[in-house]
Amino acid sequence: MTDMQHTKCLIIGSGPAGYTAAIYLVRSAIDCLLIEGLQVGGQLTQTTTIENFPGFPEGIDGFQLMDHMRQQAVNLGAKMRSGLVTGIDMSQRPFVVTLDGGEQMTADTVIVATGATAKYLGLPDETKYAGQGVSACATCDGFFYRKKVVAVVGGGDTACEEADYLSHLASKVYLIVRKDYLRASEAMQQRVKENEKIEILFNTNTVGLFGDNGVEGAHLVRFKGTDQEEMFDIAIDGFFLAIGHRPNTEFLGGQIDLDEQGYIKLEGHNTATNVEGVFAAGDVADPHYRQAIVAAAGGCRAAIDVKEYLNR
Repeated sequence: MTDMQHTKCLIIGSGPAGYTAAIYLVRSAIDCLLIEGLQVGGQLTQTTTIENFPGFPEGIDGFQLMDHMRQQAVNLGAKMRSGLVTGIDMSQRPFVVTLDGGEQMTADTVIVATGATAKYLGLPDETKYAGQGVSACATCDGFFYRKKVVAVVGGGDTACEEADYLSHLASKVYLIVRKDYLRASEAMQQRVKENEKIEILFNTNTVGLFGDNGVEGAHLVRFKGTDQEEMFDIAIDGFFLAIGHRPNTEFLGGQIDLDEQGYIKLEGHNTATNVEGVFAAGDVADPHYRQAIVAAAGGCRAAIDVKEYLNR
């Protein structure tokens, strides 16, 4: 084990949480190494203009924002490494971390900042129109659809909340629901049903999107697979997925406590997990807010918690 690369803190994930943690750790003179994962910069690199991150009055491209964060961390002395963490042995100290390719390294502490991946329907058109009308975050992108027509896919609380949020911006919101009922809480259902700007399409599946300059409409099917099956199109400017997120925690191998949705559970009021020396920040531990500014704040908190832990 002595010939393995060792670091005081291993940061797993390269989104706002990971980069911010690196910035705070190197400024505290704590040796750290950040493993950037498959998607360097995280989910934000798939976003076009970001207008709700403080400090950019004209907005900033998502890829550019993450590149700035990365460069800031590197300039301060943070070490970055491409690759994917495939496993961590938390039964020994220091932790033994395995990367894709089989290489191993050790770390005194770990910050898990691997984020969460939005669930998609699996349509080729979702990839085709990514950043051109397809979004998985109404709070992030709803501003671009003021006085336009949008559709939200899903029937749970998240979908209803996003439809309600978008109704204050868009001229009309379609809520596309696969089943013949909403799964949201009664209060949320009532709010959506009473909203004149929201039209609920029950028993409806999306089978495709169309448009020459971004999303201009959706191909839908009602009562799919029955003798009542009916194909129809709706004209929309934006298509929002609200069918949930999947936290990226598979590599942890069940060693850390997760909630019922698979998000990392934090102990008390800091970023510590149930495993001593392992901390979590960003969307991987946040099923509620899922915002870049909140993730960055989480990275700051995790770095401070690591510093205090190492000092003890």
